[in-house]
Amino acid sequence: MGRSSLTGQVNQQQQKRVVIKNRRSETLVGILHEAGSKELVIICHGFRSSKVCIPAVSIASALASEGISAFRFDFSGHGESEGSFQFGSHLREADDLRDVVAHFSNSNDRIVAALVGHSKGGNVVIYDASKYKDVPMALNVAGCFDLEGRIDAWFGEGHLRQIRQNGFTNIKDKHGKILYHVTEENLKARMVIMQTSALSMSRDCRVLTVHGSADKVVPVADSLEYSKLISNHELHVIKGANHEFASHQKELATVVVNFIKAGLRRRRVEMEAGSLTLSRI
Repeated sequence: MGRSSLTGQVNQQQQKRVVIKNRRSETLVGILHEAGSKELVIICHGFRSSKVCIPAVSIASALASEGISAFRFDFSGHGESEGSFQFGSHLREADDLRDVVAHFSNSNDRIVAALVGHSKGGNVVIYDASKYKDVPMALNVAGCFDLEGRIDAWFGEGHLRQIRQNGFTNIKDKHGKILYHVTEENLKARMVIMQTSALSMSRDCRVLTVHGSADKVVPVADSLEYSKLISNHELHVIKGANHEFASHQKELATVVVNFIKAGLRRRRVEMEAGSLTLSRI
């Protein structure tokens, strides 16, 4: 029996642990919120976070309750997934996301309809959607644009100066142990990648950026930059919300779910009119 479409919603969701091998033969672990739909939304977590971060869980649960299946997973080096953590690993994480997209796209009766990313996950989603142009919706939740401008705020005064003087800085824990390095090359590459990705985004991809007005980790000004560069883009600012949307989970989930449902309805109408075909990888 085939999966239900959005019009025939299945509100009984089941959560299933799914293991996927990435191209580096590392195990990626995720949770599938199975609602029975053909359409699947893939959700990415942020910097040094995991699939159990509050935004990912809230969005996945809200989608499944509306009959839309969702999958949230750990990037390599995070959570339950294999691999080691590296700063500036956005391209490696983009490979992880693409491997997850391929896994589900190659499954019977499954269409990857949208990608959602929180914080750094938003950057990964924008990059993937811009490069491969095969997912119709990309949702960036509080993703950073100006990484260089955030370094001192995130790690403490003086780190950006060290990067400019020495080409790198060491990030240490409270005991003085070096956790990882941040290099000037990391910062420059990230900025070029995000600018290029935003400018080359296909108009066929609907992009939503959601940001909290009280975000002190990534200022809402970063989302304004995406709005300037991406042609088919909507920006929704949630008043009073912080970076994790701690007190605004319901509003965040509602905004995301409504955007995705509207996009699915629109594409279904277009397909029925014979003007568009959803292709698989």
